[in-house]
Formats: sequence, C-alpha cells, structure tokens
Amino acid sequence: MSRDQGPGGAPGNGPARGVGGRPDEATAQEPARDSLPAVDTRLLVREEGVRGYLGEFRRKLRSGELGSLPVVVAVIIIWTVFGSLNSAFLSAQNLSDLSQQIVGTGMIAVGIVFVLLLGEIDLSVGSVSGLCAALFAVFNVINGMNEWLALLVAVAGGAAVGLIHGFFFAKVGVPAFVVTLAGNLAWNGLMLQVLGTSGTVNIPSETNVAKLYSTIFHSPAAAYVTAAVGVGLFLAASLLDARRRQKARVPFRPVAEIVLRTVVIAAIAFAAAYILNQYQGLPLALLIFLILLVVLDFVLRRTTYGRRIFAVGGNIEGARRAGISVPFVRMSVFTIAGMMAAIGGIFLAGQIQSASQTSGGGNLLMNVIAAAVIGGTSLFGGRGSVWSALLGALVIGSIQSGMNIMGVSNAVQFMITGSVLLAAVVVDSLSRRSQKAAGRA
Repeated sequence: MSRDQGPGGAPGNGPARGVGGRPDEATAQEPARDSLPAVDTRLLVREEGVRGYLGEFRRKLRSGELGSLPVVVAVIIIWTVFGSLNSAFLSAQNLSDLSQQIVGTGMIAVGIVFVLLLGEIDLSVGSVSGLCAALFAVFNVINGMNEWLALLVAVAGGAAVGLIHGFFFAKVGVPAFVVTLAGNLAWNGLMLQVLGTSGTVNIPSETNVAKLYSTIFHSPAAAYVTAAVGVGLFLAASLLDARRRQKARVPFRPVAEIVLRTVVIAAIAFAAAYILNQYQGLPLALLIFLILLVVLDFVLRRTTYGRRIFAVGGNIEGARRAGISVPFVRMSVFTIAGMMAAIGGIFLAGQIQSASQTSGGGNLLMNVIAAAVIGGTSLFGGRGSVWSALLGALVIGSIQSGMNIMGVSNAVQFMITGSVLLAAVVVDSLSRRSQKAAGRA
C-alpha cells in the first residue's frame, strides 16, 4: 500500500500513521523523495577540492574527453625538441615571426572549424583565398578602385562563393565533399582568368593591406595593455557567467576557481607580451587575429546561432525535430568559411605583397585542414572551438619553422606534417570511441 494512501488504498490527506495513529517517526523525519534536489556531479567535484578535480581529470581521460590537452602537450614537446636542437628556435625574433606567419593560415582554419562542427569538409578554401586575393589586387592595383572598397568586394566575393557551396549542399543535396572539390577547381580557374596573362600583380608596400601584415606596435605598452585587456575581459565574462548561472540555480564556478583560471591565463598572456617586446613589439596582424577569435568564440558559445551549429553537428535529426532550420545553418556556415578564406587570403597576399597564380595553392589547403583538426576540432562534428585554429596553426607553424631552422627538406616536412595530422585524427577517433563506451557520445 502506498505511503500516501489511507486504509483500503484510498488516498490519504495527512502524513502516514504509525501504531496508535501517531505519525511514523521514520517517515516524518525522511523528506519525500520527490522533493530531493538532483545533485550535479560538478558540485561534488568542487566540494572535494583538489582531490575532486584530480579525480574528475582522471575520469575525463578515461572517457576520452581530452579537450585541448593533446595539442598543448604537442606544442610543449615540439618547442622543447627544437629548442634543444637549436637555441634560435626559442629566440624572441623567431617566436615573434611565428606569431605573424600563422595569421593567414589560422584565419582560413577558423572557417574550416565552422564547417567541421557540422561534420562536413570544405576543400575549396585554398582556391577561394587565392581568388579573393586576386580580386583585391586587380581591382585596387590595376583598376584603381578605392583600397577599402576593393577589400570589401574581395571579402564579399568569398562570402558569396561560400553561399553558393552551401546552397548546393543544403538545398540541392550535393555532398559537401563534391561541391567544394568542384569549387576548388572552378575558383582556381577563375583566379587565373582574373589575373590575366601577367599572372602576378604586385601589391605596393605602402597599401593598407600590406601594412595589415607588416605593422608592428613597437611600444612595450601595446603588448602589455593588450594582455591586460584580454585577461580583464576573461575575468569579467567568467564572473558574469557565474552570477547568471547562480541566479538560475544551476552549477557555477566558484570565485576561487575563476581566480585560479584567470591567473593561468594572465601568466600565458603576459609571458607572450614579454617575448614579443623582446624583439619588436606587438604585430597588428596577430592582434586582429586574436580579436576575430574572441568575437567568433562568443558567437559559437554564447549565442543561439552558435548552439544551433553544435546541435546540427551533434545530431542533425534531433536538431530538425527541435525546430532548427538545418538548411539555413548549413548555408550560413559555408558562407562564414568562404568569408574567412577571403580574409586569410588577403593577409597572405599582404605578407608576400603580391597575388599570383600560385596564391592559395601548394600545401595551404592541407595546412588549414590540419590546423583545425590538430587543434582539437572533431572530424565527426559537434565538438570543437575556434581556438583550435590558433592552437593547430601554432603546431603546424612551429614544425615548419623548426625544420626550416634545421635545414630539413620540404619532402621531409610534408611527411612529418602528414604524420602529425594522422596522429591527431587517431586521437580524435579513439576519443570518440571512449566517449561512446562511457555513454557520452
């Protein structure tokens, strides 16, 4: 007989009765099970202190939730190895140059991250970056169009190309692999047509596009102020998020944990600022790249649109049943990929101060895909971050820089880069398998 029923099974209006009609003491002292609040495991972890966090870390490793740990370990190993082989690798000059060289590749890789979050691939970003660089160079240098207008036209062209890819993929149903592979050939041909018979258009060093790459803020205050602002924004965002979650009565990070995380971020940021100031200062290209990462990270993690991207990439049928417009998400993501390819291509053109028939070619496509995957974005969709582009580009750039210093041939560099990419995919596959075994995928 149920505890909340009277004799004969009739519903009772009072507490359960013991012998002699008195309330049963055990029942009276025990709260109703329905009123017991659900306990979040994250709260238990925080209550146990350091021991709890260590246990949670071990659990995440066993279940395959590795996050950015593999790529961070990879960067440490790469820098340790090349630094021990040649001290010039860890010099302020080389690290400062590296921070500039990864910008163009990193920006294109950001677009790839968005596409990978859907579980798809874009094989056209290399040729799109070359096409948009050629459009800018021809409109501005050859035809005399205003520089900023030419820049806007080039970026809009990249977005339009991405929209075309997204339309055929989302509306017509052509696989993204086929659409972007065809685009890789078609846009490369259009780039050659735009450049004409000369094949190369030089971009003067005094143009703003060239200065976007070459400008460096020599004042030490620039790097330190940028680091301070970044740390301050991180702290403010963390505190606001904790306050919002506390008001909603959901688990939130305690102030002590937020302060500890902020201290770690501050140590990294100010160490980077110190290294940059040991050479020339803060490169404008790096600053623009970091600002774009912050903005796009906010879009992915803090907006409804970003959550829809993760939803479509994680479970497309579930997203469709939840009322999400899957075609719109797909088309918009490929548009973003095309736009980021255009921006990255313009930065690469500003780096070499020219647009030529080789723009967007070579191993650029493989490098940007490798950067996104090595940085921690899953090939299976639904898991990743725009910061993966920065971390992955840092790994690829560090390998290339170290091997160039050591005088290693391009053939060996390609083989090593390919091996690192394969290792990243293997880690991703094993991680996904572990998550499935743990019921988390």
